[in-house]
Amino acid sequence: MMATPIDLEDFGVGFALSERIVARADAIKAVEAHETAQGWLLRIQIAQSAVAPMIERVRVRVSESGCGLCGLENLQQVNRPLPPVTARIDVPDIALFSALAALRAHQLLNAATGGAHVAAFCDTQGDILHAREDVGRHCALDKLIGALARAQICTATGFFLLSSRCSYELVEKTVIARCPLLVTISTATTLASTRAKQAGLRLVVLARADAMLDIAPE
Repeated sequence: MMATPIDLEDFGVGFALSERIVARADAIKAVEAHETAQGWLLRIQIAQSAVAPMIERVRVRVSESGCGLCGLENLQQVNRPLPPVTARIDVPDIALFSALAALRAHQLLNAATGGAHVAAFCDTQGDILHAREDVGRHCALDKLIGALARAQICTATGFFLLSSRCSYELVEKTVIARCPLLVTISTATTLASTRAKQAGLRLVVLARADAMLDIAPE
């Protein structure tokens, strides 16, 4: 993976969950990060019952920080069924604007480098409870999902806010994490919108200080 080497334990847990290598966080027994001359290596110990899904989901090439489509062993997995989003939360527009206004304060890595995305988990009042940064938007969301899982925080009680465009991978990771609302500051791809509607995920895109586009689920 092309990822920023911070919060690696969160990344390992979040990636395993969002890629459906494991179905539950308690299937992950341990995550150990080791620095090598070429980069970082994560050793993730999982329960024996989770081995078969891991082999089925294996990637045949190194994934990139951008679109992960080319890394899938079988392109048919792009249309794999998603679990329906059953949670519903009431988030007023003022809460979305509040979270957007507070997002910059959680982008310390981006402030230092000018090249990092942030993924934040916010409550229904727009308060940012957790945030993780990475050079890749997918990795930032994986880190956030892992951090929430490790802290045993229910993702159905709030929403994800990302400093990026909305790709289909972000939609799938949000749905699998059982979060009912995804907000991004840039637009959504057609595939992302389609997958979100199919799963019943509410999208808010092109989120700005004065306007945003709400894509309601079917």
